[in-house]
Amino acid sequence: MYTILNQSYSNQTSEGYPVLHLGYADVVLLGRWNGLSNALYSLHKNGSFWVQYDAEDAFIESYKLLNGVVEMEYEGKRRLLEIGETIEASNYEHIISFYGKTEADILIKMEAESFEYRFFETQILQEEADAIASVDGYTYMHCNRIKDYSIEVWKQLELPTESLSTLRWGAYFHDVGKRVVPLEILNKPGKLTAEEWEIMKTHTTEGAKIMREHAVEWLADTAFIVEQHHERHDGKGYPYGLKGDEIALESAIVSVVDAFDAMTTDRVYKKALSIQEAVKELEGGRGTQFNPKVVDAFIEILKKNQFNWK
Repeated sequence: MYTILNQSYSNQTSEGYPVLHLGYADVVLLGRWNGLSNALYSLHKNGSFWVQYDAEDAFIESYKLLNGVVEMEYEGKRRLLEIGETIEASNYEHIISFYGKTEADILIKMEAESFEYRFFETQILQEEADAIASVDGYTYMHCNRIKDYSIEVWKQLELPTESLSTLRWGAYFHDVGKRVVPLEILNKPGKLTAEEWEIMKTHTTEGAKIMREHAVEWLADTAFIVEQHHERHDGKGYPYGLKGDEIALESAIVSVVDAFDAMTTDRVYKKALSIQEAVKELEGGRGTQFNPKVVDAFIEILKKNQFNWK
């Protein structure tokens, strides 16, 4: 029997359905049918998401394209989905990635208890992201891009999939500590003073503290990424001066992608570099500021995408 969830939610559609706004997609929780949650996943143009089926849970997890153009990638091969096509996640051992070429709607069916737990937990996390957006809209969109490309680098390096969720949330919230940095420093149109720079640098340790004290307890596992993402391969970074393999690979990935996005985005205090100029900067920092294998992997991804950066 179809059931509308009988609870009260902070974010709802006009019809009363719980909704989750992710920036790159909107997810509406429609209800249950025969023990399965049904959700409408509205993926925005240039948005993306990934799926990793957990065989140990052995539950139903399917994605049906209702409209729009979506590209699917699996084991390095890409193809367009057909309207009405259903992807059963249990048929895929490795990560599946979906990329919105246009606005698109996808119907998700998944075991109810598992999906709804994730849905409402993500609502809590999105409130954290919205808090970042209220401080600095650039940081909000920046965090989305860092999350997406950190995942792409992880895939390129063929690293363990069980660590991907930690990377996803650590990358997404890498700048959460900027919530405590005064706006006049965060958005200052000019060079920071030595004192202001010391305050700005605290966003790493303050952000890690937020993660470790978060209501969603497992976010504490991502704190090291937030704390280390401004460390340098040569030991000249902050806050601890870690170097080489002392820096977690997840943090090294975020460091490269974060720097590239900052270089290629207009800010109040600087104009964006071209993609080619930013690539040269990465190559120049290879082995000093940045982990060499991360730089190589990221540049390879850019080449595959014909040096497009969203």
